[in-house]
Amino acid sequence: MLKAIAVILSLAFIGWLIRRAAKKKPITAHIAMYGLCCGASIFTIAFFMTMDITKMAKIVACIVIGIILIFVAARWQQRAKSG
Repeated sequence: MLKAIAVILSLAFIGWLIRRAAKKKPITAHIAMYGLCCGASIFTIAFFMTMDITKMAKIVACIVIGIILIFVAARWQQRAKSG
């Protein structure tokens, strides 16, 4: 069921991109990256929902730690540029 929802949502996003192209609105790099991120997140959620809880908790913890490390690295880089 979740995989079917993931496929339907991905097709909806592709349809949105086609409609955007038909209206001659530019598809810039950040729109393409947004689409890739949305697609990846849809399939990731579908994948996580089929897992058992202990494995899912470990993966979510790793993702949260990764987010924190990316945030810390970005702050350090921003301070290095301003300083």
